[in-house]
Amino acid sequence: MELWVDIQKELPGFTLDVNFETGMDILGLLGASGSGKSMTLRCIAGIDTPDKGRIILNGRTLFDSKKGINLPCRKRKLGFLFQNYALFPNMTVEENIGFGIGKMKHGNRRAIIKEMVKMIKLEGLEKRYPSQLSGGQQQRVALARALAIEPEALLLDEPFSALDDYLRSHMVKQLTETLSDYSGVTLFVTHNMDEVYRICNQLVVLSLGKIEAIGRKEEVFRKPPSLVAAQLTGCKNFSRAKYISPFEVAAQDWGINLKTRQEISKQIKNVGIRAHAIELALDEDQDNVFSCWLNLTSETPSRMTAYLSMQNKALGQGDYHIEWEITKQMWHELKDRPQPWRLRFNADELIMV
Repeated sequence: MELWVDIQKELPGFTLDVNFETGMDILGLLGASGSGKSMTLRCIAGIDTPDKGRIILNGRTLFDSKKGINLPCRKRKLGFLFQNYALFPNMTVEENIGFGIGKMKHGNRRAIIKEMVKMIKLEGLEKRYPSQLSGGQQQRVALARALAIEPEALLLDEPFSALDDYLRSHMVKQLTETLSDYSGVTLFVTHNMDEVYRICNQLVVLSLGKIEAIGRKEEVFRKPPSLVAAQLTGCKNFSRAKYISPFEVAAQDWGINLKTRQEISKQIKNVGIRAHAIELALDEDQDNVFSCWLNLTSETPSRMTAYLSMQNKALGQGDYHIEWEITKQMWHELKDRPQPWRLRFNADELIMV
């Protein structure tokens, strides 16, 4: 199974220009709203038409601007799960699932629908209409409908965007289990980096129609190749950087010098560290240990974010240099300690772009 995409399309404000290929590993398209993620899926599905380029699925040309090939949606053998699920309100669960199957003997059709209902764990709800289902149940019906046609590729366009946090977590787990038995190509579009990390193996990071990063998800998150890619994968702490030596860089906005383990390019522009990767210093003899002062905090039910100034306390009220994310337990142990706190920037966790 293989999908190859090389397309360009003029859009308001930017040009979509993407070139990637993928096989059995689930590929995530990560980017902010309006970056071209959904349009890429729509072009692959045949809902929208690129200005130029080619789309090839398992050796079949779906689109080729030079050869004048542009197969209609129904001939592309693709399953598409939309953000709003797009279920037919006047059809029951089983009718929605069976809609795309096409002509076949009644017994075979019933068998496929029954198998799909069992897969999505909605036995007993076959006769219900979408309005009688929860958001999570509707999503499962839409996924079953997409898979019922045995598509060569499955396109998922932000399928969890309409769900609350609890249901989203449950559905991510269920989708992962369902896709483990699917033998086709899968593309998963999202702006949520946690979802893409849990579901996908490969990753394409998009910004204003251009690919900022591509590769294994672990590598893209560990070493994003650009500032935009680093920000889209969740890095919140960045400083302008100046080369000092092959293994030392000046973080100009933070007023500190950082030792590195990877050799630094003289063209380095920025240095960053993820908010959860900063550590409480255990040994003053370690590299990259600095004094920090607390300016303000924010909290979630399970974590605290401390907004810190570096090396001096001269910043104004509400200003800060870096964010530090820690557990509630660590915060309770730390909050009454005298300041400055001594924190360590682990050289293995530094991001150079």
